[in-house]
Amino acid sequence: MSAPKPIRSIVIVGGGTAGWMAAAALSRLVRTGVSVTLVESDAIATIGVGEATIPPIRNFNGLLGIDENDFLSKTQGTIKLGIDFIDWTREGHRYTHPFGEFGFDIEGVKFHHYWRKLYAEGKASWIEDYNLCATAQKLGRYTTPVADPASVLSRLTYAYQFDASLYAAYLRAYAEARGVVRTEGKVVDVLLRSEDGHVDAIALEGDRRITGELFIDCTGFRGLLIKGALKTGFESWKHWLQCDRAWAVPSANPGREITPYTRSTARRAGWQWRIPLQHRVGNGYVYCSDDISDDEAAATLMANLDGEPLRDPMLIRFEAGRRKLAWNRNVVALGLASGFVEPLESTSIHMIQTGVSKLMALLPDRDFSPVERDEYNRQTQIQMEQVRDFVILHYHANERTDGDLWRRVREMDIPETLQRKIDLFRNRGRFFRYDDELFADSSWIAVLLGQNVMPAGWDSLADAVDPALVRQRLDRIREVFRRAAEAMPRHEDWLARNCPAPTASVTRKTA
Repeated sequence: MSAPKPIRSIVIVGGGTAGWMAAAALSRLVRTGVSVTLVESDAIATIGVGEATIPPIRNFNGLLGIDENDFLSKTQGTIKLGIDFIDWTREGHRYTHPFGEFGFDIEGVKFHHYWRKLYAEGKASWIEDYNLCATAQKLGRYTTPVADPASVLSRLTYAYQFDASLYAAYLRAYAEARGVVRTEGKVVDVLLRSEDGHVDAIALEGDRRITGELFIDCTGFRGLLIKGALKTGFESWKHWLQCDRAWAVPSANPGREITPYTRSTARRAGWQWRIPLQHRVGNGYVYCSDDISDDEAAATLMANLDGEPLRDPMLIRFEAGRRKLAWNRNVVALGLASGFVEPLESTSIHMIQTGVSKLMALLPDRDFSPVERDEYNRQTQIQMEQVRDFVILHYHANERTDGDLWRRVREMDIPETLQRKIDLFRNRGRFFRYDDELFADSSWIAVLLGQNVMPAGWDSLADAVDPALVRQRLDRIREVFRRAAEAMPRHEDWLARNCPAPTASVTRKTA
């Protein structure tokens, strides 16, 4: 058996959120003798619009030992309890995809089966009333959860909304303090080894060269290494996810409360996001260029801001899909370089996080065995396809009457993996999760019901429990959640008390 040949040098090409998340995590390797170098150019702008996240981001920050209040303060961060969807199912309709579970299971049967039975009989309100995050979200409230499962506050699950550029800067300081070396420079060439086609070095302006053994491509849509040098193929999902452009613009905080959720509003040719931070609001219009001109899309966005724009809008062009190999030879692509779905369910930063985690778990030696590489690619493909299916669901299950986009996505054939899920739920509200799926049953329930995919029936075991007892239980859950939410401070007051941003002006609203 040959002696191990551990990796001695890692080069991260590109900064931004992806590059500095990778650098922060990989800085743990520096103390083992591995050099970690990040190369970025101040002259190249990053996309930086991924300001909303999902709950697993807390695990990443926790792994790094980051203090939550310090992080929120320095990134102008706010709390996110879910997403508010407006006009997605049909015009005039609204629903919430909250974090956390719905109700409590009864005698081993999932809560939503009991809810479905009582709702059909007119004895239960809408399912969001049985979710603590949804209840707090609607009231604009938040408080720190507790770990004690006996407390109702243990049911509170949350993520963050923050300034992505400030988060990158925060992680840069973290990584550099732990030995990561940053090199300023623009990449002008990628040099390959003739014997195996691996990347040997990157050439920078000024006749400089950075060599390495493992390269991480964080160069965004350009994919300088994974695409440009290694010619790695791309699998397009444009036939399912037809939006291909976005305008993004920050606006002034309108002076009202800081809502603890992201808002997504359907428009004729796509949808508009609203992400509240402490110092501003992030906005964008994701749209299909076949259905609206760039000028009209920009005008639509600017006409639907809550506050004054803080700069001119930025146009982003993209195509939904994934690299056929996220890890090719000695290059691992992270973030936009590896693929892109779209920001509808705030998964972009999470995909960076899981990419870094998988790389740490499958870190190769200098022989670059295909065993680790193939498993990394398999896991990445599965997860991206699962995210793809979840996002497609929002488009496909619609009843909107305006715009050709909504008719096309409603009538299109969808992936068989998604169709199975819809059919199983529509029949009797059942789920099966595969390969450690990112989105829990509660997320699928929220979106399926929100998009008016209502089960025809329910688990027959729900009929075995006394209906009067079940109704009493549901009424109690709804009341306990409502009282718990009403007792929480307003979100903006919690921010002002625990993690005020230095330059933010937080509006306080009395209860």
